[in-house]
Amino acid sequence: MALAISSFLIKPFFLPTKHISYNNNGKSNTPAASIFKPHNSLKTSATTGDLANHCKRSWQQELKQVFGFHHDGDDDDDDESFKEMVDKRCADNVRMLIVDAVQNAKAGHPGMALGMAEVGYVLYRHFMKYNPFNPKWFNRDRFVLSAGHGCLLQYVCLHLAGFQSVQLEDLKRLCKLGSRTPGHPENVVTEGIEVTTGPLGQGVANAVGLALAEAHLAARFNKPDAVIVDHRTYCIMGDGCAMEGISHEAASLAAHWKLHKLTLIYDDNQNTIDGPTSLAFSEDISARFRALGWSTITVENIHESMCSFKEVLRAAIDETEKPTLIRVKTLIGKLSGKEGTAKAHHGTFDDNEVKMMREKVKWGDREPFHVIPMVYREMRNQKDDGERLEREWYSKLFSYKSKYPQEAVELNLLLSGGLLPGWESSLPKWSASDPLDDTRGYSEKCLNQLAKVLPGLIGGSADLASSNKVHLHDHSDFSQPNSPCGRNIHYGVREHAMAGISNGIALHGSGLIPFAATFLIFSDYMKNSIRLSALSHAGVIYIMTHDSIGLGEDGPTHQPVEQLAGLRAVPRLLVFRPADGKETAGAYKIAIANRDVPSVIVLSRQKVAANLEGTLAEKVGRGGYIVSDNSGNDLPEIIVIGTGTELCLCEWAAKTLRQERRRVRVVSLVCWRLFDRQPKDYKEKVLPLSVTKRVSVEAGSPMGWKEYVGIEGKVIAVKDFGASGAYLDTFKKYGFTEENVTRIAKSLLHQ
Repeated sequence: MALAISSFLIKPFFLPTKHISYNNNGKSNTPAASIFKPHNSLKTSATTGDLANHCKRSWQQELKQVFGFHHDGDDDDDDESFKEMVDKRCADNVRMLIVDAVQNAKAGHPGMALGMAEVGYVLYRHFMKYNPFNPKWFNRDRFVLSAGHGCLLQYVCLHLAGFQSVQLEDLKRLCKLGSRTPGHPENVVTEGIEVTTGPLGQGVANAVGLALAEAHLAARFNKPDAVIVDHRTYCIMGDGCAMEGISHEAASLAAHWKLHKLTLIYDDNQNTIDGPTSLAFSEDISARFRALGWSTITVENIHESMCSFKEVLRAAIDETEKPTLIRVKTLIGKLSGKEGTAKAHHGTFDDNEVKMMREKVKWGDREPFHVIPMVYREMRNQKDDGERLEREWYSKLFSYKSKYPQEAVELNLLLSGGLLPGWESSLPKWSASDPLDDTRGYSEKCLNQLAKVLPGLIGGSADLASSNKVHLHDHSDFSQPNSPCGRNIHYGVREHAMAGISNGIALHGSGLIPFAATFLIFSDYMKNSIRLSALSHAGVIYIMTHDSIGLGEDGPTHQPVEQLAGLRAVPRLLVFRPADGKETAGAYKIAIANRDVPSVIVLSRQKVAANLEGTLAEKVGRGGYIVSDNSGNDLPEIIVIGTGTELCLCEWAAKTLRQERRRVRVVSLVCWRLFDRQPKDYKEKVLPLSVTKRVSVEAGSPMGWKEYVGIEGKVIAVKDFGASGAYLDTFKKYGFTEENVTRIAKSLLHQ
């Protein structure tokens, strides 16, 4: 690796930038590489004493009017009470903004947001480190709202904290088409949102991935005299998240990996949509997490005292071996007439209810979306701390560069996207003399060559590393405290959590390139996480082996049929089914290059030549291309289209037909989505509309193939579940033989 990245030594390291501007979607217009550079706001000076004193006097007036609280500043206990009252009033303001946003939108989920107002406020005001003017500062703390329906809490906190992506006008546009405040948090829409959440439990797995990324990079780059990677991950989950299996899988791994900088805050409000949790949920969550290996703490009275919550957050920070679960007992829909009931989960409030809530917090006749000016000032304190911490971090970083130049170059490469110029040249080249192997074997060679030039390549399998062939041979296993530098991750039999954790790793923003492997049949366990990869622009590489009935003896429980069709239906997801070593390398080239697009590389167990005549790695980017054609200047009489190992059958059938003087074209359709994106003239060149005699050959569901073969075309596919048997026997049973493909093609030609 030292030799591979030596060229980066001459490049500048983290130069200052003026400012970050935002477009209409709340996303940074600043080039990707510069979002890790010091922000101009770091030059700001501390607030003057006069302004601070004025703010304090304003608070005294507000608190006296609302709580009858008098503070003269001479007594320490009195001063602590004053700070507690300030926090309480800030939480009141958070709640009223939530109410106003829901009422204005006539939609939303206020229940959890109202109940967790103190939690959100305390995290953003007193504990999390961030700079709202540089939301992508690398060493910021990460926050994940796994209970994504409570997004209003995060939107309000982001606004009060000074994030430019959420203005008051954005709160007024909650759930509106094109707004920066959608109904669930989306990282590609709103700066300050780390991951897209909504399906319950997913955020817990994402948070584990974020925490794993921090632990891994800290082990690789921190030195006794230079701690560069040091941030925490906070995640809020609800009862629904606790019920979903993915949260249990992820929590089990977090404890096993000793991710002690992960703090999971459980909103224990004892309600779900259908009613009280007692309808279907009676386990002791704290006991469950203790059994997994977590430290657990319960906060009983957060609505009365935020100090108790602050104390347990400090205890979580002091924990050095285990992740921490903080169980916070809250009232869903706090303040409302639906308080403590499932009715508060979603929906608006009637006028009388709003009036009652205003009276409870003595809001008077303040206009909707009112913010007490001192609340902004309170939040600015945390912003100022964040700017100071970022300034100190960059100072450490420049010192680090001089002390540890090689490590600094590698870190710079990662934070610049992780792609070493010319990395593509590391991919294997294949020749006709190479021994036969399955495409998972060709994938193994690709992965291990890429690992030599891509310092961010990291991943593993759900207990199938030897079958998927994804072990990085020159690297150790990720494990704490033994080898957190390791780049092989053992997920155990936890496919769903593996995918969700991989999303967190990809969205950490540190140049890590996660891959996650299992059998294609088990992609069903992962489907929701894969969908979220595409939705949140997480460039995870999913490696799915044992791709068809061709896996043979394990039978229909393990033989995928409909999985390819389901994955191809996911928007933005790139699904590759390479035919040989060359197409496998081509698939990796596209998957690695597209860092904001997830890919699925579908691979065989059965063997195939590494270098099929006519296949081209560089053509994979087109999605589909002509492998062979004997038509000369004429159009072909028939087109035979295949993917994966079945492309060989297409070629064999074509050779037989050509011996009978038939004009036959063979097309590899290795990635449907990429082919569909090609210009119309290219698609016409490969699949001329005038050639209506077409046959597709793929050992999977026929769904979708009619789009490519047309009304007159024939689809050779699997229309039922598979069967247990030797793979050649199974292929023969379902018609995947040279003879059958030739017979069907001839029947078309004779029509």
